[in-house]
Amino acid sequence: MPGAHPALTACRLAGMELRNRFAVAPMTRVSATEDGRATPEMAAYYAAFAEGGFGLLITEGTYTDTAFSQGYLHQPGITDEAQAAAWRPVVERAHAAGARVVLQLMHAGALAQGNRFRDRAAGPSAVRPLGEQLTKYRGSGRWPVPMEMTRRQIAEAVSGFAGAAVRARDAGFDGVEIHAANGYLLDQFLTPYTNLRTDGYGGGVEGRLRLVREVTAEVRDAAGPGLTVGVRFSQGKINDPGWRWPGGDAEAEAVFTAAAGAGADYLHIAGGGRDWFPQGPTLPALARTVTGLPVIANGGLHRDAVARRVLDEGHADVLAVGTGALANPDLPRRVAAGEPRAPFDPQVLEPLATLDNARTHAPA
Repeated sequence: MPGAHPALTACRLAGMELRNRFAVAPMTRVSATEDGRATPEMAAYYAAFAEGGFGLLITEGTYTDTAFSQGYLHQPGITDEAQAAAWRPVVERAHAAGARVVLQLMHAGALAQGNRFRDRAAGPSAVRPLGEQLTKYRGSGRWPVPMEMTRRQIAEAVSGFAGAAVRARDAGFDGVEIHAANGYLLDQFLTPYTNLRTDGYGGGVEGRLRLVREVTAEVRDAAGPGLTVGVRFSQGKINDPGWRWPGGDAEAEAVFTAAAGAGADYLHIAGGGRDWFPQGPTLPALARTVTGLPVIANGGLHRDAVARRVLDEGHADVLAVGTGALANPDLPRRVAAGEPRAPFDPQVLEPLATLDNARTHAPA
C-alpha cells in the first residue's frame, strides 16, 4: 500500500498557509447575475470545496474593467464596489471552512463572445481567432475579427487589472491570479500568430511579453505586500489546444522569468496533463527551477500516480484539480480516508457550464 499522499501535507505558498496541497483549479461557470455579481449559489459552490477539505480555491476568471475585458455573459466581474461586495460571502464561507481563496483576474481580449459593455472584441491585432465560439458559454459561430487595441486601450486594460486587485484585496481575498493563459488577452500578446504588432508590444518574445510584465508589476504595486499575486500560463488555448511555444524551453524560461521579475509570488502552469512526463524537464519543474518561485501545476492531476510523482519529484508545490474536483468536491477527504472517487460526468458542463445545469445532473 502506498504511504500517505504527499498532497495531504500542509505548506506555505507565497505567504498563504495551506492545510494541504490540493487546490481547486479555476473553472468558468457563467452563473453570475447579468451585471456580473457573484450569487449565493456561487458562494455555496465554492464553500463545498472548502468544506470538502481543499486547501486553496482559485476562482473562475473574473473580468476586470468595463471596456473589453468581459468574455462571457453572466461572467462575474470585480469592476466596482457592488461586484466586490458580492464576492465577500464567497470569501467568508471559504475562510470559515479553513481554505484560502484567490481571485483569478481575466481579460478575454479577442476571445470575447459576450460583453455587455462593447459590441466588438479587442486584441493585440485584427486577427480572427481560430475555431468557433464556445456553446457551453453561450456562444455560437465563428469568432469575430477583433479591433487592434490602441496604446491607450492597452494602458486602460493594465489599469483595470490593478484596480481589480485592490478591490479583491478589500473584499478579503488572500490573493489574485493574473490570467495569462488559455488564449485570453495576455496570451494573445504572447502568441506570434495573434500578435502582429510592430510597436513595443510585438516582435520578439521580449516585446510580446511586455504586457505580462506591465500587468504583473502594476498589480503587485497596487495591491501592496499583503496580497499574494500569481500568474497563470499555458501553452494550449481554448481555441487552439495543440499550440506549443515555438521557442521551446528557452521561450518558456523567458516567459517565467518575465513574470517573476515583475513581482509574481507564484506561477500556475496549466495543461501539464497532456505532457506528463516528457523527455527533459516538465514546464512546472522548469518554472520552479529558473525562478525559485513556488509553482501550482494543473492538468490530469486527479490521477493518483501522476499527482504523487509531481510532488515527490519536485515538479510543483501545489496540485490544481479541475474536473476531478467537480466530481469530488470532497476530494482531499476521500484521499485521506482512502475512499474511492466518483468519475467525472461531462454532462454537468453540457449544454451549458452553469451551476444550474450541474444541479440537474446531481446524483439523486
